[in-house]
Amino acid sequence: MTAPTPPEVWLRGPLPGFDPTVMPVAHGLVQVREDLADALTGVSDDDLWTHPGGAASAGYHLRHLAGSLGRLLTYARGEQLTPAQLAALGREGEPGQSVASLLAEVQAGIDRALAQIAATPAASLSETRSVGRKNLPATVLGLLVHAAEHSSRHTGQLITTLKIVRGTRTGSPAAA
Repeated sequence: MTAPTPPEVWLRGPLPGFDPTVMPVAHGLVQVREDLADALTGVSDDDLWTHPGGAASAGYHLRHLAGSLGRLLTYARGEQLTPAQLAALGREGEPGQSVASLLAEVQAGIDRALAQIAATPAASLSETRSVGRKNLPATVLGLLVHAAEHSSRHTGQLITTLKIVRGTRTGSPAAA
């Protein structure tokens, strides 16, 4: 008999160390971490970089998730992107990194994000931040929420892409 599946993270109660205002952000990122670990179990490096029907690879979604999370948190701190962050942005679709190393990179990025979110003073959440070269206006809370939402979106895309890749490989109806 298999162990029962735990409820989604947001249904498990408060996470210690997070202000209630940012708790949904923390819940979302912890859910992303768990969903990625499950989705990437047994995935080969070749599967990770396959482009089904010309769509972005699962590897792209994983690398983009890590990079965008770091970039959004940079803006939330009131900083601008570094040359290294900008260079990494241009390489997000390049194949070659292994499943294990990319997953470790994303997990470390989520850990850094959770630490930053826990340390963000509630009084700063409504502060304005500039985003991108055009210095578009956002708030600290808006950036944190978008970081979790964007991470969830790419996790879903990664999961769907891997289902298509695996379905194509096995000849299952998902390939149709």
